[in-house]
Amino acid sequence: MGRQTYHIPFGTEPAKRTVKGTLVFYDSFEQIEDAQLERAAQAAVARSFAHLVLYPLHEATVKRLTGENASAFYKRDDRLHEWRKEQQVMRNVSVESWDGKRKKYTPLEAALRFIQEKYPSPLFIYLTPDNANRFASFATFEEWIVRIRLVLDEAPEQLHPRLVKYRNRWDTVDELLNKQQPEERE
Repeated sequence: MGRQTYHIPFGTEPAKRTVKGTLVFYDSFEQIEDAQLERAAQAAVARSFAHLVLYPLHEATVKRLTGENASAFYKRDDRLHEWRKEQQVMRNVSVESWDGKRKKYTPLEAALRFIQEKYPSPLFIYLTPDNANRFASFATFEEWIVRIRLVLDEAPEQLHPRLVKYRNRWDTVDELLNKQQPEERE
């Protein structure tokens, strides 16, 4: 690969990065309502995320994770695309259908590796309290929690011991919305 020489005028300062990372909403979206989707989008805007990704799970993944049945992937996917077009909160929202294309159970670790390769970091994973406790129960949780941060829809009533241990690596949406931006403090 060839090198390029850049000439930068004396005194030029690099532009401040105003947007950061990706917020990934990882869920089956079976019981998620439009108000919750808007709340996730508001959190993404409030904290200046570059991208909001809605990641619906395939029926086989939902069945394996929760033991519950989910409607067909294409129905949930279509609903999310419809919401994405109608919402006015955030400009850069996408629906990731990789899990649906696989048409089988996708472990969370595989989904996180895929997301990490495709979207800009830092990664923030938006989870419901039940999914957060499930994720914390996985053997690979401690390996992943140092690479990503979690945003919980609300604080779980019963916290998994690993969520307690890594309390500094997750926030609730209310905490995220109430935190002041560094620029606002000045």
